[in-house]
Amino acid sequence: MFNQLSPNMLKTYEICPRKFYFKYVKGISMPTNDSIFEFGKNIHALAFYNLRGENIDKMELALSEKERDVWNYLKSLKYLSYEVVGAEYNLSLKIENTFFGGRLDALLKNDDRYYILDYKTGSIPKNPKFDYQTMIYTLAVKEFFKTNDISFVYLDLKNKTELKIDYTDELEKEYIKKLTDIKNKINSEENFSKQKDCNCEYSLICY
Repeated sequence: MFNQLSPNMLKTYEICPRKFYFKYVKGISMPTNDSIFEFGKNIHALAFYNLRGENIDKMELALSEKERDVWNYLKSLKYLSYEVVGAEYNLSLKIENTFFGGRLDALLKNDDRYYILDYKTGSIPKNPKFDYQTMIYTLAVKEFFKTNDISFVYLDLKNKTELKIDYTDELEKEYIKKLTDIKNKINSEENFSKQKDCNCEYSLICY
């Protein structure tokens, strides 16, 4: 039984239960191409150190033209001027006997409203209102800080757009139900069958 689940774990299960099985049940790691994620890592690092109030002048000088363009857009946004509650901030909540949690890119506060930021150098989720990050982090902030004034903000750095989702009581009920349903499904899983269209890094050992 899994008593701790993260957004990435839930997304993996949703994509393909068999992939979840290899990665989280059997603990099999497969090599990945880190260069694909290097751009995003650099932007996240800049935002992290900037929000902590550290001097990032040398880091900015080392940026590529593409990185500089994205970073200039990000740091121009109003959110980065808000009060910093935490950057790369770990937060979790408990639903029944299971903890759901992970690491937020940033948690900021302005006029008593909390803003959960998620930087995307790739793309915003197809259904952001019900993405596992949105659901888990919004509920966790509500529980930990005892507030309903919460907005989850996806920052699409590639297209220089943003998408904001505000907490409501109705959404909270839906989030709790969806998280409860999927954790019960995972914990009752026996076969972890492969999705027909899955062709992931575990394909060579998948059966």
